[in-house]
Amino acid sequence: MTMMHRPAILTRRTLLATGACTVLISAVPARAEDAPDAVKEAQQAMFGDRPVQDGRVSLKLPPIAENGYSVPLTVDVESPMTAADHVQRIAIFSPRNPVTTVAAFTLGPRTGRARVEPRIRLAGTQAVIAVAEMSDGTLWSGSKETVVTLAACVVL
Repeated sequence: MTMMHRPAILTRRTLLATGACTVLISAVPARAEDAPDAVKEAQQAMFGDRPVQDGRVSLKLPPIAENGYSVPLTVDVESPMTAADHVQRIAIFSPRNPVTTVAAFTLGPRTGRARVEPRIRLAGTQAVIAVAEMSDGTLWSGSKETVVTLAACVVL
């Protein structure tokens, strides 16, 4: 008794399932690296070889930014903002932008609150990183990932 092999037939169900899987895989963004070389170099150029610790810095970004040309961002740093203990500088880094250092803000004890709220350009889905330099010289960081549907900062 011989077994007959049916040729593989592409059915509508198989085609739809394959298409749905392809769309789902492409819709899920790849996770941004922890701190790519460009970000490390930009941080080293700005702060030197001092170690950067996680914590004390929180970022608020929309989970999905429809337009990368103007993405609202809020950076808050836990600090009493007194003469003895305050934030001196907040720097924002973007690993996928052509220029990694997006912005740097200088603060002092009279600022009253360690918070900045710029709108930034983003060249695609990524984790934005903020680093705060404290008056005692320590560096603290935080990051937040966002999905950008229409990228800005495209270099041709």
